[in-house]
Amino acid sequence: MTLDGDVCVVTGACGFLGKTLIRMLLEQEKKLSEIRLLDINVKQELLQSLEESRSDVKLSAFEGDIRDAEFVRKACRGATLVFHIAAIIDVIEAIEPSEIYGINVKGTQNLLEACIQENVASFIYTSTVEVMGPNKEGEPVVNGHEDMAYCSSLKTSYSKTKKEAEDLTLGYNGKSLPNGGRLATCALRPMYIFGEECRFLLSHMADGVRNGDVLYRMSLPEAKVNPVYVGNVATAHLQAARSLQDPERRERVAGKFYFVSDDTPHVSYSDFNYEVMSPLGFSIQDKMIVPLPLFYVFCFLWEMACLMLRPFRRVVPSVNRQLLTMLNTPFSFSYDKAKRELGYTPKYTWQQARSNTTRWLAQQLPKQREKVWTK
Repeated sequence: MTLDGDVCVVTGACGFLGKTLIRMLLEQEKKLSEIRLLDINVKQELLQSLEESRSDVKLSAFEGDIRDAEFVRKACRGATLVFHIAAIIDVIEAIEPSEIYGINVKGTQNLLEACIQENVASFIYTSTVEVMGPNKEGEPVVNGHEDMAYCSSLKTSYSKTKKEAEDLTLGYNGKSLPNGGRLATCALRPMYIFGEECRFLLSHMADGVRNGDVLYRMSLPEAKVNPVYVGNVATAHLQAARSLQDPERRERVAGKFYFVSDDTPHVSYSDFNYEVMSPLGFSIQDKMIVPLPLFYVFCFLWEMACLMLRPFRRVVPSVNRQLLTMLNTPFSFSYDKAKRELGYTPKYTWQQARSNTTRWLAQQLPKQREKVWTK
């Protein structure tokens, strides 16, 4: 099944995953009618970089805020498929909860309502593994799946709002459209996404440069997770779209969520950083700076101090207990269900993904060193 003649809306089009998905659509779906790039600011450089591969596909920029219902409805008018990627990602609670809710939940609801009003047939929501956990008790999951029971007890605004938006998305599945059809929705839950332009990897590399090319160990070696390459996440989105647009597979996929991973080795977050940065001359600390239990105590005291200062000044800890739990809980998931029902197979091997990522990091390294030297 192809997306011939479809009009696709991609929210968060200028982001890490959005750009990768758009390029993949242009490479693999030459008979698309139009791709609408929806973002707060669509840069001309991006549009120009896509020109060579666009063939006869129309590229349209829609600049605006997904909290604006009228803007969203205009962007969806005449569309057949929405990839909703846009979100605020915040793992340290640096952003006000109301701001996160407005984008992650209200923005999603606006898009779903626009799909109903404008007869958009299919809606794919980019969720996250963090809607599953890990929970505050740090209960591990190894090769988990969609049907397993797990007490999530979500704590951060990010994980809560992503789960609420995912539930909204799946709740809209099957709603009637004015033209007599029904909206089909599904949600994808990627693991931690890495690859070119990953801001988290760039931040870890900058910290390593400041530490004399030694990466900090923030997670125990046994706390294994399975990151996923951005190109493979884009592949899963494309396969989900094809499945929802295929009359024979649509009912099987609609209303479900799928974990998205690939064949990246299961390692801790810290050891993963080392995997992609060791070719650039980085080493990694053998042990955490302080034992993990003591680290929790330190984070608790830091959080309490920030809470006491809140009436006078908003200070955000760079590490909190929930983040520490996430970094130190074995938490991995299989992509078997996505393979069976979506036809998803990772496009990029681990070797290709690591090579692409390391090459990009190598290009960024001189800039990071310059920042350190000039301070």
